[in-house]
This record gives sequence, structure tokens and C-alpha cells, in this order.
Amino acid sequence: MTPDIRPMTAKDKAAVVKILRHTPEFKPAEVVVAEEIIDSYLHDPTGSGYYVIVAEDGGHIVGYLAYGPTPLTEGTWDLYWAAVAPRKRGRGIGKALIAFAEHEIVEAGGGLALIETSSKPEYEMARQFHRSQGYELACRIADFYSPGDDKVIFVKRLH
Repeated sequence: MTPDIRPMTAKDKAAVVKILRHTPEFKPAEVVVAEEIIDSYLHDPTGSGYYVIVAEDGGHIVGYLAYGPTPLTEGTWDLYWAAVAPRKRGRGIGKALIAFAEHEIVEAGGGLALIETSSKPEYEMARQFHRSQGYELACRIADFYSPGDDKVIFVKRLH
């Protein structure tokens, strides 16, 4: 299955928020922050500092990714938020979203992509996915999110 990847529009928001709420790794407070980023993008797509894309299959939104240039850097971009509908995982949707974003980053002159995530056991599948897409562990900051929950940063050179 190869989903259609395109920029998010306001009509996609409800479906994306539903995916976020049904993604067990995301806590309710995290969903609120993800929604704030979506709202910022939808309000001002060119001035928000974010790009938000969706994966659509058969007229249904099945995933999304928010990314953007890292402030005060040259060519470094962050992949901020990504989610695939739980029943659609393992079908190449996340891979298609990442590939689309990486292509757009390179087209915009970017060369370095970063992904930050949690060290908690429930994020192990996400960390394995990032590695499978060519991202390498760059650093780990102990107890960043809370005691026992480290920030794990992955990096990929896109050139």
C-alpha cells in the first residue's frame, strides 16, 4: 500500500486528532501540544515554522507528520510529531511520510534531520522504526522528561 502524501488541510484535523488520541504512546497533554502545532500550521502555513503532512488511503487519513526547520540553524530540521492509525501500522505509511518529509527538506536546502523521543519501553517500537529509516542515535539526556525517562535524539544526514 502506498498512501497519498499531501499537506494537511483544515478538513483533515478531526481525523488527525483522532489518530493522536488513539496512539497509546501519546499522553493527553502531548496530544494538546500536537494539536497546538497543527492549529498554528493551519492558521498560517507559511509563517508557522511547521509543515504538516497527512497520509491518505482510500479517502481516509491514516497518518500524519509535523516537521520544520530548527530555529537558528543552517540546514537542520526537526521531525516533531508523527502518528499512524494503530490498525494501519506496519504497512509503510510511516516510511512514506518520512520519505516525503526528507525529500522536501532536501529540496529546501536542508541536510540534517533530527528526531527526539522518549526512552520509555513503550517507545521501543518507535525507536526501532527510526533506526530502520536510517536514523542513528546521536545522544541521550538522562532524566530529561522525568526521572527515568531520558530524551533520545536520532539524527540522519540527508545528503
